[in-house]
Amino acid sequence: MDLPSPDGDVVDSVLTALADPTRRQMLDLLSSQGQATATTLAGGLPISRQAVVKHLAVLDAAGLVGSVKVGREVRFTVRPEALDATAHWMASLASDWDRRLARIKRIAEAAEGEAHQQ
Repeated sequence: MDLPSPDGDVVDSVLTALADPTRRQMLDLLSSQGQATATTLAGGLPISRQAVVKHLAVLDAAGLVGSVKVGREVRFTVRPEALDATAHWMASLASDWDRRLARIKRIAEAAEGEAHQQ
């Protein structure tokens, strides 16, 4: 069965970005703070500012963060659209499996009922 899905590239890049625990932690920090600079994020993580910038580039490429320049600072925020699209795809996949498992259960119960009648 074909599932409705967002652009496969979006899902792939989101799942790839989220595979790294440091990037997930960065998203958590950005979500709780609303916005932050790379320097601020580096202060809350056991990695260098340069490593934070590289992780932010991956998150940005996946559409998970956005940035705005304020004076000399670049502030990052969470962009939920790519996460929402990926969550929708995952929910559709789960729903499809639920339907399949329910069908298997009905078939097994019907077979069991027939076995008891014989």
